[in-house]
Amino acid sequence: MPQLEQFTAPVDTGVDAGADTDRPSVDDVLARMRALDAALPPRDGVAVFNRVYLAVTEEVDRRIDTGRFPDVGAATTLDVRFAERYLDAVDPVPAYRRPPACWRPLLQFRRHPGVRPLQFALAGINAHIGHDLALAVVDACRSLDCEPAELEDEFERVGELLGTLEERVREELMPGPDLLQIADPLTHLLGSWSLERARDATWTAARALWALRRLPDVAEEFTERLDTAVGFAGRMMLTPLPGLVP
Repeated sequence: MPQLEQFTAPVDTGVDAGADTDRPSVDDVLARMRALDAALPPRDGVAVFNRVYLAVTEEVDRRIDTGRFPDVGAATTLDVRFAERYLDAVDPVPAYRRPPACWRPLLQFRRHPGVRPLQFALAGINAHIGHDLALAVVDACRSLDCEPAELEDEFERVGELLGTLEERVREELMPGPDLLQIADPLTHLLGSWSLERARDATWTAARALWALRRLPDVAEEFTERLDTAVGFAGRMMLTPLPGLVP
């Protein structure tokens, strides 16, 4: 069969990703996500994850607006820095900038007919939690001039939302009766990954990166290795399953 593993050019969403970069808002990142949702085919792997993440970000926005975070400013900053990491990877500016290793598997396999929507969604969650969230904590600490410990409450609340969403994603995107022949390998493939373990590792990575901020060479190497490891896990999660390729 023809080679289906390839990078797809970024979608022109019509939203300027560089606008208001000094003080972006949750509305800004929501606008970019909604533009992606409107522009991408529904079965596209990035579109599948984007719908999942859009729902999370909308819920975070509602909770911020209703005062359900201890520190609204910190929650907003962390949420926006977190979302920007994802958006800059899948819809980069300038165009065709090489994405982080953690996002490359999803971008390469996004149109592969042998990959299920559940795989796309969880591979995106893996990349975003395993890599982007650690860097977003450091970004937020720099923006707010604070230590990671001061963002721990916001980190935990965002993590709780993501945990609830992971359960919903698994329920909604598991194969139906007509695909029972692949349900067992799919369950086995994705059952080896845990969002809770990923969150714990991410918090440790964020603290390590913050401690290494005065050692830029070491911090850069640490970040590269984290990116590569998360990307390797994502590539395994996107293994095409038999019985789906025409």
